[in-house]
Amino acid sequence: MTTTRRVALLRRPTGPATPDHFVVEDVELDPLQPGEVRVGVEYISVDAATRTMLRGEGFHMQVGIGETILAGGVGRVVESAADEWKVGDPVVGGLGAQTISTVPGAFLNRVDDTLGPLSLHLGVLGGSTGVTAWIGIREVAKPQPGDSFVVSAAAGAVGSVAGQIAKRDGARVIGIAGGPDKVRYLLDTLGFDEAIDYKHDDVGARLGELCPDGVNGFFDNVGGPILDAVLDNIALHGKVTICGAISQYDDMDDITGPSMYLRLAERQAVMEGFAFFHFPDRMQPAMEELAGWVADGSIALGETVLDGIDRYPEALQVMFEGGNTGKLLVRAS
Repeated sequence: MTTTRRVALLRRPTGPATPDHFVVEDVELDPLQPGEVRVGVEYISVDAATRTMLRGEGFHMQVGIGETILAGGVGRVVESAADEWKVGDPVVGGLGAQTISTVPGAFLNRVDDTLGPLSLHLGVLGGSTGVTAWIGIREVAKPQPGDSFVVSAAAGAVGSVAGQIAKRDGARVIGIAGGPDKVRYLLDTLGFDEAIDYKHDDVGARLGELCPDGVNGFFDNVGGPILDAVLDNIALHGKVTICGAISQYDDMDDITGPSMYLRLAERQAVMEGFAFFHFPDRMQPAMEELAGWVADGSIALGETVLDGIDRYPEALQVMFEGGNTGKLLVRAS
């Protein structure tokens, strides 16, 4: 009998999701049914939105007690009862936090394994990462040449890519990240124009120094006080794009909203939120352009990888403590 080692939800977190909220266990798999595919999972995506799936109710899909944690993954087909898939095919999809995933073949997408490691399809080419950044910049934020454009959580997966695309489009990009190592990463590796260390700098004061005419565009992944600091420095006709709010996900019943929102009215600025799946017709163009940049080496995204499925609960904690640079992944086996 084939078994999978999986991470399941043991109890719902009421604050930070720590390893004691999960159980890692071996589960026997039923025989494949017609149309199903079994995938050997190589990498699992660790995403901030996963925290919102553990509440029992909310915008995203929810994980039931005792159920496998929902997560995107990449791997190769190891068994197939679906005509369109054969053993060895490289795939991406909602494989869950486990070592072997059994899913309907229709739920998978084939990936190009000639571009590099399969992990690329969760990072630069992933829906929740690179595609989200591309859509957020190109379809929502739309920075213009010469704009002062600020990105929060800029050393994380989405922020890293978003900042590089805004830079390509001619903006002067300022990243906000935590710690001197991440600041160096933004400046030396990703080519950001400026960087602010929120752990040691007064973010509002630094924005005033770096953007004396105001912030034209802000791509926000954090919310909370960082959002307020930018709103206080927003330019006339500026735009705030809400991609995420990782500072709020541990307590979704007590969201800290922006206290500086009246700056929007004072400066005729706007705020708009989005999710990549709101733009289904733009996903393919996004992946094609991102793949071109990967092929020519003109885009970078670091990876922080934890080895072994047993470390998935730890990986979630690492994310919310700001311990990763670039894309956070778990190597399943």
